[in-house]
Amino acid sequence: MNEQLPGRPTSHSRVTLSRIMTAIDVNLYGTVHGGVLMKFVDDVAGASAARHSGGTAVTAAIDEIVFVEPVRVGDLVHAYAQVNWTGSSSMEVGVKVVAERWDVVPNEPVTVATAYLVFVAVDVSGHPRNVPPVLPENVEDERRFREALIRREHRLARRAAIQRARAEEEKAE
Repeated sequence: MNEQLPGRPTSHSRVTLSRIMTAIDVNLYGTVHGGVLMKFVDDVAGASAARHSGGTAVTAAIDEIVFVEPVRVGDLVHAYAQVNWTGSSSMEVGVKVVAERWDVVPNEPVTVATAYLVFVAVDVSGHPRNVPPVLPENVEDERRFREALIRREHRLARRAAIQRARAEEEKAE
């Protein structure tokens, strides 16, 4: 898995999915269920990761998902995704979800959620495969790349701290 692939610009991975939320999407409070939005986020992020990697990519982690505003029945919801960072086989995908309210004039899109997910590109046997490096195209892409590195460092540090704590517990038993 040491083969270096040619890089791809950030714009290559950009994907938008849109849908109108309906009555089957609501929770007990009458707003769209968070799980419906989480699936929508995972769908658009997976499409972005697959586009960038040129094949199958699977969800490895969800670093963060923030619900900013409730989504209601009738809202036209758009999810925008792009690959922010790449490792040898993994990718961080950033997602922004906005809603167009059907009952508000003027109809300015409202940010309703943001998320960061980690995907791993896999081959037909399910083993990790190399991904092309992502090539940031502007200042915003470069900022996203730097912030993705910070999230990665935190994710790895948290995992190591948990493993150390478990090892200490096992030693104490």
